[in-house]
Amino acid sequence: MPSVDDILEHIGEFHFFQKQTFFLLTLLSAAFTPIYVGIVFLGFIPNHRCWNPGVAKLSQRCGWSLAEELNYTVPGLGAADKTFLQQCMQYEVDWNQSTLSCMDPLSSLADNRSLLPLGPCQHGWVYDTPGSSIVTEFDLVCAHSWMLDLFQSAVNVGFFVGAVAIGYLADRFGRKICLIITVFINASSGVLMAISPNYTWMLLFRLIQGLVSKAGWIIGYILITEFVGMSYRRTVGILYQVAFTVGLLVLTGVAYALPHWRWLQLAVTLPNFCFLLYYWCIPESPRWLISQNKAGKAMKIIKHIAKKNGKSVPATLQSLRADEEAGQKLNPSFLDLVRTPQIRKHTLILMYIWFTSSVLYQGLIMHMGLVGENIYLDFFYSALVEFPAAFIIILTIDRIGRRYPWAMSNVMAGVACLASVFVPDDAHWLKVILACLGRMGITTAFEIVCLVNAELYPTFIRNLGVLVCSSVCDIGGILTPFLVYRLSELWQKLPLVVFGEKFSQQPLNRSLFF
Repeated sequence: MPSVDDILEHIGEFHFFQKQTFFLLTLLSAAFTPIYVGIVFLGFIPNHRCWNPGVAKLSQRCGWSLAEELNYTVPGLGAADKTFLQQCMQYEVDWNQSTLSCMDPLSSLADNRSLLPLGPCQHGWVYDTPGSSIVTEFDLVCAHSWMLDLFQSAVNVGFFVGAVAIGYLADRFGRKICLIITVFINASSGVLMAISPNYTWMLLFRLIQGLVSKAGWIIGYILITEFVGMSYRRTVGILYQVAFTVGLLVLTGVAYALPHWRWLQLAVTLPNFCFLLYYWCIPESPRWLISQNKAGKAMKIIKHIAKKNGKSVPATLQSLRADEEAGQKLNPSFLDLVRTPQIRKHTLILMYIWFTSSVLYQGLIMHMGLVGENIYLDFFYSALVEFPAAFIIILTIDRIGRRYPWAMSNVMAGVACLASVFVPDDAHWLKVILACLGRMGITTAFEIVCLVNAELYPTFIRNLGVLVCSSVCDIGGILTPFLVYRLSELWQKLPLVVFGEKFSQQPLNRSLFF
């Protein structure tokens, strides 16, 4: 009996139906971008300082300019190594004293400002930004800065739990129904997050988004690779990830046009409701149906594909068999991912690669949000270099394999991170170039492992295998915000040192991939 691939050779491996489905699913991939890296704009941290009503009154009485007010009232101003003082501390003096003069008012209290007592901000902060972010609205700075880390970690916790759970359900009950459910929950929780009255509710809906959004993205990836013929599977897998890069560029433009986080969140969330129409546009995977002994339904969908492609299924190909060997279990389990030595080796290695790739990819994006002079331009430039990464993969993966491009891309990322440490702060363009090289390197590595992960598992556990292995990268995503933001408080370039040391020393292990 013929397999699905045998029939696709006659009715079209990548014709009208596959192209149409591919286009629809790439929109889903692009829409995942704001959830994965939207923290750069949603959680933007502008320059800030303590707000004091006494200082405001004195400044108004004296007619100070902003520069004069800062010079007279902000501790540690002008010292690069005293950022914490400038942003989180204030002089503990009574600014309402009538004896304070308008010319250097603190000189009447102490000969040296360093002798004046300091304390934490008591009345909130002033932020130097025309827009808003969750940081400025909920004051996630100084003693509360860890709450921004938690915001990003929460979505990765959701990725981790949801990917494993929904991956199992998608292999058990079907790709299509799980995709539609995840789309609906993702869109609804995104809107609720945008209108959340406080940090707690916002965090809850962010967690719910994480539970379903990544799982939906990977289900879309699995679907498109199962609809096309074997010879096109790698290409559509890479281009599906390129759509994520397109989403990065769109996100940059939308964030620039909508600098207020609630409007930005609504703008990137509402289009997700359109994906509910996929219930009528995208059928179930025939490969999954066959693996569940539903050959009749699979053949009905195949005939639909053939009709869309302007073909017909030959009479000799009306019976179907599974793509893999007979006798496989209908209901996948987690034990199937470690049952045989070969599958177990693949699972463990892929878990490690997903983890390290995620830490560096997300870490570089978050770190750029801390040090970029123009966050929109820097984000745009670093997103552009992801396109050459896809081009490199397409050119090399069939010619020299997966192992060497993956290893060299990791070395490139690590060296770029270490080199950035030694670049002076005033050499902005050199920093941008190194950041782009690092981003291109880790993007190449990330896309290779995503592609290979789907190749290494048979159909009946493919969705589960991809989601379980990729879920380990979410553990890295949980740790990354704390790693980036807390280390940056010690030294702004310290996260780059950690990234560079970790990734430039990865061994070229001959057991990787194949």
